[in-house]
Amino acid sequence: MALFGSNVSSEVGLRLLLCPLGSNVVVRTACCSVGIVFPVYSTFKAIEKKDQNEQQRWLVYWAAYGSFSLAEAFADKVLYWFPLYYHMKFAFLVWLQLPSTDGAGHLYMRHLRPFLLRHQAKLDQIMGLLYGEMAKFISLHQAEIQLARTFVMKVLAGVRDIIHSDVKQVTGAIEGPTTRRTHDSTTTQPTHDSVIENPTTGRQTQDSESNHEE
Repeated sequence: MALFGSNVSSEVGLRLLLCPLGSNVVVRTACCSVGIVFPVYSTFKAIEKKDQNEQQRWLVYWAAYGSFSLAEAFADKVLYWFPLYYHMKFAFLVWLQLPSTDGAGHLYMRHLRPFLLRHQAKLDQIMGLLYGEMAKFISLHQAEIQLARTFVMKVLAGVRDIIHSDVKQVTGAIEGPTTRRTHDSTTTQPTHDSVIENPTTGRQTQDSESNHEE
């Protein structure tokens, strides 16, 4: 029976993974986890440990992943219709990260680095122009940016107050019955003690009376 259940679950999982229409959500979530979540945490560990080799490895990965994401942004609408596209993307992201394959290093050294070195001067000009335009935009719209910042802070404060009030209500609802049960048990305890003490008092009284008669 256990073997039959494992076979059924494996078959269902395989069909879900290989069905292009039914597994899009699953595979896209897996791509996000493998392509972003795990590298972010690995980069954090490399920075905290001050491991130069790991830092360089993940810098190369982010350069390769950023280039791939830039190309995908323009081609995603077309590539989306290819069968098993997200499955191939998942395999590609795994290939980029695995130390045994060092896909990000190969992609960077063979394609990305030569391209960037060849167009470095033009790219520097474009980046300088973009940074200059961004600085002008910020300086011209400081009042609007400050207003938007104040609005966002107020919204976040309101959301935080709502969350705190909901947590207090839930905590009160949970602690209410517990407090009542504790109070009831505390109230009934002296009655139990008095029941125990009364026979003892009676026995002591009877013993004293018998001693007096003797």
